[in-house]
Amino acid sequence: MASRSNSPISAIQSLLRDERFWKIAFQALIVLFVVDLLWHFSATLNDNMLGRGIKFGFSFLKNPAGFAIGESLLDYKAQDAYSKVIQVGIINSLRVMIVGVILATTVGITAGVASFSDNWLLYKISRAYVGLVRNVPLLLQLFFWYLAVFFSFPSPRSPFVFPNADLSWFVVSKKGIYVPGPSFTPTVWTGLILLAVSLLLIGLFFRSLKVVRRGSYRGGVGPLLGYGFSLLMIPVVVVVEFFLLFNWSANRGLYFKGAFPSLMSSAQGLWVMLLLALLIPLVLLANWRTKVIVDQGQSGKPQLIAIALLILFGILVVLFAFGWQTPIAGLKDDGTFTGGVTGGLKLSLEYSAIVTGLTFYTGAFIAEIVRAGIQSVSQGQWEAARSLGLSSGLAMRMVVFPQALRVIIPPLNSEFANLAKNSSLALAIGFPDLYSVANTTFNQTGRPVEVFLLMMATYLIINLLISVNMNQLNSAVQFKER
Repeated sequence: MASRSNSPISAIQSLLRDERFWKIAFQALIVLFVVDLLWHFSATLNDNMLGRGIKFGFSFLKNPAGFAIGESLLDYKAQDAYSKVIQVGIINSLRVMIVGVILATTVGITAGVASFSDNWLLYKISRAYVGLVRNVPLLLQLFFWYLAVFFSFPSPRSPFVFPNADLSWFVVSKKGIYVPGPSFTPTVWTGLILLAVSLLLIGLFFRSLKVVRRGSYRGGVGPLLGYGFSLLMIPVVVVVEFFLLFNWSANRGLYFKGAFPSLMSSAQGLWVMLLLALLIPLVLLANWRTKVIVDQGQSGKPQLIAIALLILFGILVVLFAFGWQTPIAGLKDDGTFTGGVTGGLKLSLEYSAIVTGLTFYTGAFIAEIVRAGIQSVSQGQWEAARSLGLSSGLAMRMVVFPQALRVIIPPLNSEFANLAKNSSLALAIGFPDLYSVANTTFNQTGRPVEVFLLMMATYLIINLLISVNMNQLNSAVQFKER
């Protein structure tokens, strides 16, 4: 006869006394409740739509849009499908986000470091900039930049030309801002945007791979779901990366070619690919030099010379292989302007306003984050750097700022995500980003639910990619204990 301790009742009693069982059970109940709630909402929504004679679906995306878009990197016409309109909006939004993140980071770091400058004027300017911009609503700043600054430019018949009509570097008018730029085609610019998104996806791939290899599914429902999600993301990211990088057709649902076919469409794009390939030997040489200095006690001068030569080669490629052009304002025989401008890189007033507004607004918050990160470094580090004979600039760049990154990067994640979401305010000044074209789409089709789901999914994916990559970067700069 089996002992009482091995009976099923004793096993159940032991399980009920186990704290881990109740934790897992509680998490499972929460998951079931959320799933049931979402199912109830979706069923109610579907019933309401059927009651109005509308069937939920995305088949309307195949219909002709019938409206024009002011600017697009894709070859878009009014008779194209709504699916192409959405993709045009996504590409335009990514144009704003990528450039905005780069410029806002540059402005924020500059202003944050300037708040520690020994120059009184530079210090006051940085503090006044942060205090003013942070406390004015972003929408108001966008209206200021667009209506008070850019829209006050002269007419195309009498543009502002710098320095003069014979040697024009900048041509500014209500028609747009023309600056010196490489002779990239819209296809090449699209390829660069797709390449940037592909790099973010690579970060998600390595993060998912690390979770699967670590086996973090043990210990509850949450880690189990995280493990399953990471396992699912690996093949999904591989497929998406293939289309973003190697898609050769622009007519089968995706109305753009992949990054590599786009870059290979012109000589300038091929030079861009060469520059990207140079990053691999640069990273390898930098790691080799660090290993030689730390492990072998050598100077690392040969590796440094090789790095300098590669950088010099890259600079020469940028200067001479990209086909740089300056804008040329058209002149009549009597010296008056025709209103036309050839060459150079054209920036519309709407695009310039949204990028400028997001740059200075987000840069002000980044400046405070940088200032807090620098202040978190102990005073002893400053004194140690000065005792080695380093100037204030070198001490900041080589000693203080690398340590401050541990404090700077986590809140920087939130600012980048905020910039991506705030880019939807481009609707207010007429730039055709994702929200703007989607707003026109659901007004014409009467499909607000499907269109808003597409918008929400797009912004969610972009922000999750930003978060994953910033978390990876944050993990890389943390001190590693042995």
